[in-house]
Amino acid sequence: MTSLLDKIDRGNVPAHVAIIMDGNGRWAKQRSLDRSEGHVEGVNTVRRITEAASEVGVKYLTLYAFSTENWNRPQDEVDALMHLIVIAIERETPDLIKNNVRLAMIGDFDRMPAEALNRLRRCMADTAHCTGLTLNLALSYSARWEITEAVRAIATDAVKGKIAPADINSETVDRYLTTSSMPDPDLLIRTGGDKRVSNFLLWQIAYSEIYITDIFWPDFSKEDFFRAILEYQSRERRFGLTSEQLTK
Repeated sequence: MTSLLDKIDRGNVPAHVAIIMDGNGRWAKQRSLDRSEGHVEGVNTVRRITEAASEVGVKYLTLYAFSTENWNRPQDEVDALMHLIVIAIERETPDLIKNNVRLAMIGDFDRMPAEALNRLRRCMADTAHCTGLTLNLALSYSARWEITEAVRAIATDAVKGKIAPADINSETVDRYLTTSSMPDPDLLIRTGGDKRVSNFLLWQIAYSEIYITDIFWPDFSKEDFFRAILEYQSRERRFGLTSEQLTK
């Protein structure tokens, strides 16, 4: 059977794909399982989609793994999630290195348990030499937190005379964001069917194509990912221009 991968135009692959991985809990509930079982299965999907992104030629894959709002969940679920994330990344690090995948993280790390953060940073250091796909985990992340931090840093540098207020523009803000080393996402995928962006990369997704599927994250397959890429390739990205302007 021909894979959807073979239908993808390799000259028009999104450089950066961001994913809101939603539906783990509902997937588990449908099967009368504990929510933690959904998170465990979701880890397998992370591996699968990371492989798919590498296969198709995506350069950056940002996954919304844990939001600042998630800290408000029941403590036992928070603890289990944090433990699962650390264990999963440590387990996958040898394969990340083998597949030339570099691990990166963005988020409010001051709120993370020190041991978990240190272990994840070791994994980042172990993959720092890799030059293929960058797997970027958004951990303890929210866009409002990120933008607030950027504004604070810009204001601090302005007070110090490092930057003139009149010179501040959108490129300035870009440089102060946690994703300053990456292009903005070309494609935002949300699994689980909800039609919202949930405080994720609000500045960066200003012109991202948005793809929403009812499929829960644990069931999201490589073919589903390739289908999202094909949908992206079928759209006309105008960035505020008209179709006629693009064809001139």
